[in-house]
Amino acid sequence: MAPRVLIIGASVGGATAAITLRGLGVETVMIEKELQKAKPCGGAVPPAAFREFDLPTHLIDRKVKNCLIVSPSGQETSVPVAGTIPTDDDYVAMVRREVFDGYLRERAQERGAELIHAQLTGLEVTEAGVRASYRSMADGSEHTISADVVIGADGAYSPTAKMLGLPALPRAVAIQERIALPDSQMARWEDTADLYLGAEVSPDLYSWAFPKKDHITVGIGAGPGHTQRAKELLANLKRRIGPSLDGGRVILREAHALPMEPRKQMAFDRAMLIGDAAGLVVHTSGEGIYWAMKSGEMAAQTLGQHLDAPTAKNLRAYERSWWKQYGTMYQFLRFLQWWGYGNERQMEVFTEMCRNPDVQRLTFDSYMHKTMAPAPWGVQMKMTWDIIRAQARNYARRRTPLRITEALSR
Repeated sequence: MAPRVLIIGASVGGATAAITLRGLGVETVMIEKELQKAKPCGGAVPPAAFREFDLPTHLIDRKVKNCLIVSPSGQETSVPVAGTIPTDDDYVAMVRREVFDGYLRERAQERGAELIHAQLTGLEVTEAGVRASYRSMADGSEHTISADVVIGADGAYSPTAKMLGLPALPRAVAIQERIALPDSQMARWEDTADLYLGAEVSPDLYSWAFPKKDHITVGIGAGPGHTQRAKELLANLKRRIGPSLDGGRVILREAHALPMEPRKQMAFDRAMLIGDAAGLVVHTSGEGIYWAMKSGEMAAQTLGQHLDAPTAKNLRAYERSWWKQYGTMYQFLRFLQWWGYGNERQMEVFTEMCRNPDVQRLTFDSYMHKTMAPAPWGVQMKMTWDIIRAQARNYARRRTPLRITEALSR
């Protein structure tokens, strides 16, 4: 019998892992609890994902070519989505997860992966192999399945990680509403996405308004210490956006958790974790779709080399490759979140710095191509000097930046 891999979760990461494994000729089974309800998500995907994973562009609802950043005091920075060398890929793709995830699952099935609509209820990993139990979502019947290796691709709460005895990760919460707007109002977000900063809408992350095909998503992210205020923060954001939402109709409210730290270990004897289950969401942006897909691909490629001996020592080659390729980026974005979102004055500095053309080019080169774009020494010195001046200007201000509650009272 050919070696078999069991994947818990068939969203973007799990489906990509299955597609990769089937390309290697590995028998693969996916277990997914939720096939109808889309995972709550802002839905921003870099063009790199479409190139690297050969995805059709009909999955894209909107191509965002401009990002509007609004500081706590209301100063605005309009950032064009363009790299150092302008190309046709200068955009951020906006997708709906029910469409995007469904396409990847279907591709995995077309290439021979089996999909079981069920909930994982038990998992045992021994030297002899993997044994999982699950409950059918169709009729509630109980079943078991054996495999050689299990891949956990089941999100921030990851039952797989829990059943492996791993601790829970610190989590942020994101809550958003999908709002249908009249055509005249949708024109405001034709190719623009908005980011809003400030304690009233997100004390330590950011909030957003992202365009989709026939609606926008308006949402907030809040760190572990602020999750109880999520609904309040969302209400503040909607008031802050104001007249641009006139005539809107809420068609769905949804929430999900975001892991705030990557796991120290992502591979074990006969077990691997990818995407949110491994904590692979980047700081500053909270981006997770691309990283779930890429980690699924890399984990599957590593597994394909070590199916005969799926020990922790061999499978951890996946995480070593991951951090060698992306470790610098994760560290930088973690620092940027701490520096840029630490308090409202820093948010003002962050907004101002986003006007710097070199910052814009470096940011979007890194985002779109998933590499830390190198900056010449002269550019680094100029950016450092601009940061120092922006810090001085904002800390020298005599008045406190205008807060949303004050603005609403005027």
